[in-house]
Amino acid sequence: MTDLGHLLYLTAADVRRACEEIDPLACVREALVRHGEGRTALPAECYLGWSPETGGEARSIAMSGLVDGTPPMVGTKLINANTANPDRGLARAGGLTVLHDVATARPVCVLDAAHVSALRTASVSVLCALRLARPGGSTVAFTGAGAIARAHARLVAERMPQVTDIRVHDLDKERAEGFRDELTAAFGPDGPRVTVTGDARGAVAGADVVIPCTTTRTPYIERSWLAPGALVVNVSLDDVTADALLSAARVYVDDWPLVVADSHRLLGHLARAGLVAAPGAPPPPDAPPVHTLGELFTDGCPGRVADDELLVVNPFGLAIEDVVIAHRVYRVALQRGLGMVLPR
Repeated sequence: MTDLGHLLYLTAADVRRACEEIDPLACVREALVRHGEGRTALPAECYLGWSPETGGEARSIAMSGLVDGTPPMVGTKLINANTANPDRGLARAGGLTVLHDVATARPVCVLDAAHVSALRTASVSVLCALRLARPGGSTVAFTGAGAIARAHARLVAERMPQVTDIRVHDLDKERAEGFRDELTAAFGPDGPRVTVTGDARGAVAGADVVIPCTTTRTPYIERSWLAPGALVVNVSLDDVTADALLSAARVYVDDWPLVVADSHRLLGHLARAGLVAAPGAPPPPDAPPVHTLGELFTDGCPGRVADDELLVVNPFGLAIEDVVIAHRVYRVALQRGLGMVLPR
């Protein structure tokens, strides 16, 4: 029972402990299906960006979401980042998620947002890979070796036993080697083999699943790099070139209006230029049809049709995914006595 006279605070350690008892893939699938059914509310995010004199690109994003379920779930995620933070020994991104009581709208729980955010991002990618990767595919490539890539790699190793090889490239070689060492230590000789490559092409070429996890705004993954039958989960902004994206057999998005409105991501630029069409609309000549992940997970659109076709997933990242996972975490925390109760 929620105590509306108090506020529960969950640290990063509390959140990680609670996440051990939930299935994040089931959580994000529920969020995507409900979204596809029109049973969510997802207002526009509030974005504030600035360039500190001390360096880097900083931003603060506030995102709210409501999911109609049993029970209904509502919350707000505040996630901040600075691209220069890793050079300061800090995580690039971090923040807080606030869960609200549906009846009164009063906040009932505040929890560290970073782990949930990384976990839901990775969960969407792995969920899509389990559905769309080429049968028998055993190699996953990462570009970027930060927190998001590491969350992905751990989940790949846990949930995709067919994967025997993971390749990683990062402009910071030490970070890539730390990625390799961390994953090898976590899963040992029974886990996938992790290889650090000297360049991005060395990681991507021939891989069955490609997951860019960088902050670049300069496309570099070319169509010629991608193997027949590759699945690209474009978690980042602009890693994939327009030629590669437009060469896909199909493209999948989590929320089309958010993708189109975004001023940074390639797919939004292509949509505004009329080079790709909205889900359900006939695609322009030589352009792939676009479908939503809600359709994909309710069998409302095709998945992989042929082993050799290129597929691209272009998720924006939805606050409702964080809200569902955070509510499961909150439920576990109440059951296990986790966190700190704060007076109002």
